[in-house]
Amino acid sequence: MSFLEVRDLVVAYGAIQAVRGVTFSVEEGQVVSLIGSNGAGKTTTLRTVSGLLRPVSGEIVLDGTPIHALPAHKILGMGVAHSPEGRRLFARMTVEENLRLGAYTRDDEDGILSDMDRIFDMFPVLGERRRNKAGLFSGGEQQMLAIGRALMSRPKLLMLDEPSMGLSPIMTQKIFATVKELQSEGTTVLLVEQNALSALALSDHAYVIDLGRTTLSGTGRELLADPRVQEAYLGEGVAS
Repeated sequence: MSFLEVRDLVVAYGAIQAVRGVTFSVEEGQVVSLIGSNGAGKTTTLRTVSGLLRPVSGEIVLDGTPIHALPAHKILGMGVAHSPEGRRLFARMTVEENLRLGAYTRDDEDGILSDMDRIFDMFPVLGERRRNKAGLFSGGEQQMLAIGRALMSRPKLLMLDEPSMGLSPIMTQKIFATVKELQSEGTTVLLVEQNALSALALSDHAYVIDLGRTTLSGTGRELLADPRVQEAYLGEGVAS
């Protein structure tokens, strides 16, 4: 059994089905990407895995335990952290205050301080401006803080939703290098990313989601070489 298994997931907003049977798995220690066009159901899938949405049907199993009926705080306590699309920081709170919110389920103050120092080592600009309000930061700096906040819960599974959105190429490289570093430290990463080229190059495995369904899967390298993926998501026309 895989570390995370999502089976025939169906999720609806009222009468509208946003996810219509998504199935994928994530092995422990992997980086796995979900790619697809806007509105394909990728963000809805992550929100359902983290407990923010309840599925109509299907199963989500984490390390052998079904979690699809659990509330979000229970899923967080089991080691699933979600850095959402748009970062969702508290703009009027400082860097330190935002990071502490990521550790709200913990009561080990020494460990919290140690993990905060780790985040500052990973993203030095956050340490330099730890008492500044998050709303004063650039998009790239806010993304660093959003990832740092998610890491403060010491997740076994880190879910990142569009971490490169709106960032410069240099900052995008920094974020993806950080994902690779986290993987080397043992964190499993589930990535939703519009930048399909970067996501596939980084991923051990990847899935294409189209109109709420899983339509293709393979290693990152296999999907990079797939003409259907190249034409639809990499901006490369297939020669006739």
